[in-house]
Amino acid sequence: MSMWPEYFLFLLKTLTLVVAVVFVVAAVVSVVAQARNSQAGESRLKPLKIRRINDEIESRSKQLHEALKKPAGGWKAKWAELRQRLPGSKQKDEEKASAGTEDTPAAVDEETGEKTEGADSATRTFVLRFHGDIRASAVEALREEVSAVLQAAVPGRDRVLLVLDSPGGVVPGYGLAAAQLARLRSAEIELIAVVDRVAASGGYMMAAVANRIVAAPFAIVGSIGVVAQMPNIHRLLKRNDIDVELHTAGQYKRTLTLLGENTEAGREKFREELEQTHVLFKQFLNRYRPQLDLEKLATGEHWYGEDALELGLIDDIGTSDDWILKAVDQGDAFEITQPMKKRGLLGRLSASAQSALSEWRHPL
Repeated sequence: MSMWPEYFLFLLKTLTLVVAVVFVVAAVVSVVAQARNSQAGESRLKPLKIRRINDEIESRSKQLHEALKKPAGGWKAKWAELRQRLPGSKQKDEEKASAGTEDTPAAVDEETGEKTEGADSATRTFVLRFHGDIRASAVEALREEVSAVLQAAVPGRDRVLLVLDSPGGVVPGYGLAAAQLARLRSAEIELIAVVDRVAASGGYMMAAVANRIVAAPFAIVGSIGVVAQMPNIHRLLKRNDIDVELHTAGQYKRTLTLLGENTEAGREKFREELEQTHVLFKQFLNRYRPQLDLEKLATGEHWYGEDALELGLIDDIGTSDDWILKAVDQGDAFEITQPMKKRGLLGRLSASAQSALSEWRHPL
């Protein structure tokens, strides 16, 4: 008699036990991590990073022009020019004298970074970047970056350029991310969302808050829909005489489960919750982009940039590089980044636990 069926049955039982243990450990780790964080009160924030993009672009442009420049008269003439610039040469002394007569640049306020004399009304652009995962974990940094911009930006003059890359994820995470961007709209700070690769589902919900959406020709846009799935191993457990008890207070406290027996009533309620989430998604889009034909577009389909432009999902075709260069031409451009401290082992286990326990339920 072959031992393979018995061995296979043993593996299934072992796998079932491992799954159950993982969920219990995940729940315990999550609770312990939250308790530690609340007691320690430590912030995960690092100092804000602010980079003036103009400096890099100007330096790169100057470097390129120098490389392309062909010295008049050949390299001998270039060498002679360099010798004239050595200390003690007549040409060097003349340059020093002329340097002393140059106009003194306008003073700059150290706190605001604005010119105190001869200030102009040039637009300042604040560049933010959001790379989204299923949990929208980058929202922790986004909320700090938005708060920093609101403290410095001048309504009606300055603007924010959001470089967005996200396929979407859980509803609470992307709902909060979109709400952070809505703070800029409420403060009358112009917001431009640029999609180089993908802004789908929850990612598109974020983009829709912007005054203007720009996407690359083959960027993926749309996917206005809601989806949820989960495995159920109840029949496998039943065949192996393994019981799972689930007790709830409240008729719909739990609709579908991983280990227990799912009912048709539970499935129907779960579908009802998905449909309600879809309705809220469409209402949100209608608030910021009322021109969209949501009966046609809210089907869960996605489109590439060129088609998305025709459907009104975006307003222009372009890349973030194009818009950053425009920003530099029109004024100062600053990239603002809020670095986050790396989680320890317990924190990473907690995040994984929360993901395993809840993310299947609210994907957008």
